[in-house]
Amino acid sequence: MVKTDDLILFAQVVELGSFSRVAEQNSLTNSVVSKRIARLEESLGVQLLYRTTRKLTVSEAGKVLYQGAKNVKQATVEAVDALSGFGEKVTGHVRMSVPTISGDLLLADAVADFCMQHPGMTVDMSLDNHFVDLVAEGYDLVIRTGYLEDSSLIARHILDSQWVICAAPSYVSRNGKPHFPEDLASHNCLKYAYQTTGASEWEFKGEKGNYIVRVNGNFSTNNAAALRKAALGGHGIAYVPRCLVYHDLMRGDLMDLFPKQVGKRLGVYAVYPFTRQPPQKIRLLIEHIRERYLAISHYF
Repeated sequence: MVKTDDLILFAQVVELGSFSRVAEQNSLTNSVVSKRIARLEESLGVQLLYRTTRKLTVSEAGKVLYQGAKNVKQATVEAVDALSGFGEKVTGHVRMSVPTISGDLLLADAVADFCMQHPGMTVDMSLDNHFVDLVAEGYDLVIRTGYLEDSSLIARHILDSQWVICAAPSYVSRNGKPHFPEDLASHNCLKYAYQTTGASEWEFKGEKGNYIVRVNGNFSTNNAAALRKAALGGHGIAYVPRCLVYHDLMRGDLMDLFPKQVGKRLGVYAVYPFTRQPPQKIRLLIEHIRERYLAISHYF
């Protein structure tokens, strides 16, 4: 059985090139370091290091193991860093921007709860769908759905958001149910104007990858709540994030028309300006928000 702490120790030996330096760094004796590396080699059934009186040489097997061992070491460091500050008093102000759907669904409650847990914290949260300029507009944190291209920002993935194509039973009874994506051309498709791919371009899964079906309709809006109400009223077919209509689908007020074929799935990210170590208040707030998202991950 390979022990995780032996893998971390092995990664340190490779990086420092010396048993004695690793022993000193970890407050161990040289013999303990040697025995733990020998235990690792015995567990794996391979020689990882060649030892001489002058130097250590990493074997081919050792080079392969090191690639994984250093990831274990890095993950351990990051996990400990992420917990830094938990239980301590957090104070300060955070200016953040969040999408309208997530803001209504869970973030308003989650962020207000965070402020209750940390009496020294204040948060100014704006609901906005466009990707704000964090630095120019003075934001500390942004929650966004979609792709991140700005390398001066740090993005932490929270979860993925699946989109659905849905309609009210009353619309389907009057107009029939589309059986294939191409059938949408003869239906009234309600368009969500806030989309990077275009409101009239709906994405589907295909055998050779995702493809686009162009649709038409008599109603378009950049407000997700308005689009949902139009769909619930039986006025057409909507293409929206699943979390927006989760309860409507569960109650049968809306029907999922292509449950396994919709190709649009976007990541939800916590984004903040690049810094080697984000402020404690930002780390704790991101973790609090992430837990709230994951608690209702089935909505997405």
